[in-house]
Amino acid sequence: MMAYLCMMAIRLLELHRKLKPTGSIYLHCDPTASHYLKVLMDNVFGVGCFRNELIWKRTYAHGSSNRFGPVHDVILFYSKSEEYVWNKITQQHSESYLQEKYRFTDDRGKYRLVVLTGPGVRKGPSGNPWRGYNPTTAGRHWAIPGRAIQLLRDNDVVIPETLQEQLEVLYQHGFIRFPQKAHGEIGVPECKLYLPHGQPVQDVIVDIPPVNSQADERMGYPTQKPVALLERLIAASSREGDLVLDPFCGCGTTIHAAQKLRREWIGIDITHLAIWLIENRLKDAFPGIQYEVHGTPKDLEGARDLATRDKYEFQCWVLSQIKAVPFGGKKKGSDTGIDGIIPFKPEGKTTETAIVSVKGGGKVSVPMIRELAHVVERENAKIGVFVTLAKPTSPMKTEAIKCGFYETLYGKYPRLQILTVAEMFAGKRPNIPLVDSSAFRRAAKECTDQQELLPLQ
Repeated sequence: MMAYLCMMAIRLLELHRKLKPTGSIYLHCDPTASHYLKVLMDNVFGVGCFRNELIWKRTYAHGSSNRFGPVHDVILFYSKSEEYVWNKITQQHSESYLQEKYRFTDDRGKYRLVVLTGPGVRKGPSGNPWRGYNPTTAGRHWAIPGRAIQLLRDNDVVIPETLQEQLEVLYQHGFIRFPQKAHGEIGVPECKLYLPHGQPVQDVIVDIPPVNSQADERMGYPTQKPVALLERLIAASSREGDLVLDPFCGCGTTIHAAQKLRREWIGIDITHLAIWLIENRLKDAFPGIQYEVHGTPKDLEGARDLATRDKYEFQCWVLSQIKAVPFGGKKKGSDTGIDGIIPFKPEGKTTETAIVSVKGGGKVSVPMIRELAHVVERENAKIGVFVTLAKPTSPMKTEAIKCGFYETLYGKYPRLQILTVAEMFAGKRPNIPLVDSSAFRRAAKECTDQQELLPLQ
C-alpha cells in the first residue's frame, strides 16, 4: 500500500500541475485504498477543493461469510479551484416515483401538491396572514417553494420582492389552491410543484450496472468500467471541445466516452496490449476516426529498442500487429512455447488454431524452428508462425519448408511460416485463411452524426 501511495503521489502532483484552473479530477479506487487516497488528495489539491466522494455499485449482491457484502467502489472528485466547470446532470424519474408523487396533471404538465407553510412561528412577512389564512395560528409560517418562483421567472413573469405579493402572483397564475374543509373552513394552502425535466444525479450511483460478461461493450479487460459511468463524469465537468486526460486508460473507456461526447482527449497506458485494445475499440466504434499513437515502434530501430527494454511488451506489440490473441490472457506465465494464437476458419466452419512464437533476441537458430514445429504438433494446431526481430538463416528457412503445407478446399498454406519484424513494417502478415474475427471483442459502432448527449440542466 505504501509503495502504491508513493507511486500515486508523484502522479497526482503532476496531474495537479497540468490541470487547468477550471478543471476537475476523478480518481476511481476501491474501499481498501480510498481513505488513504483522500488524505493524499487533500494535501495535493487542498481540502477546500474536495467536491464529492461518489459511491458506485460496481457489482451485484453476493454473500460473504463474515462481513457485509462488498459491492461498491469509490470515486473521489476534486476540482483545481473554486472556478471549475460544472454542468448539472439529471436522470429520468422512475415510473413508481412518478405514480406515487406526481399524480396530478394540468396544461403545464405533471405536478404534486405541497403545503405552503413550514413548522414554527416567524415574525415579519412570513408570519403575516394572506387571503384569510393566518399561518401563525397553526404554529407555522409561509414557505414558498423556490422551484415555483423560478418557473414563473423562466416564463418572464416579474417576481415582486415582498412575500405576500409573491404569494399573490403564484395564486393569479394558478399555482396555489385552497382546500375546502368541513363547515366551510379554509384548509392549509397548497402549491403545485411541477415535475422537473429530470432528477438531479446524486453521489450514490446505483443506476449504472457493471460491464457483465454478455455486455456488447465488454472488451475482456479485467478492470473495465461502463461507458455510461465515464459519460456522466465527463458531461458534468467539461464542455464540448474541452480536453480530457486519462493517464491510466486501460482498455480506453474514458477516451471512448470523451469521443462520444465530442471532447478532445489524451489517453496513456504503459502496456502495448492496452494500446492495441484501444485502437481496435476506436476503429470499431468510430469508423474513420483520426488520432496519433506515440510510444509504439514506428520502425525497426524502435522495435529493437522496445525488445531491449521490455521483452514481454515487445511480444505483446508483435502479437497486436498480426491480430494474434496473447496466450493465457495478458499475464506473464511459464514458457509453453506459445506466445499467441490466431484462430481461423479454413473452410468457414470449424475453428482451427495457428500458434505464434515471438523472438526479440539478436540471434535465432534452427532448433527454434524445430521447437515450434513440435509445439504445433503437440497442440494439434494447423499452422505455426515464427516472428523474429533478427534475420533468419537459410537453414532455418529450409527447416520451415520441410514442415510441408496445410491443405484446405481453397488452397494450401505453409505449415510453418517465418515472418521478420522488418517484413511486418513492410506490410507482410501471416498467410492464414479466414482469420476468425469473432475471437476479438468488437466495440459497437457509435452514432456520432446525431449523437444523443446526456441531458444537462
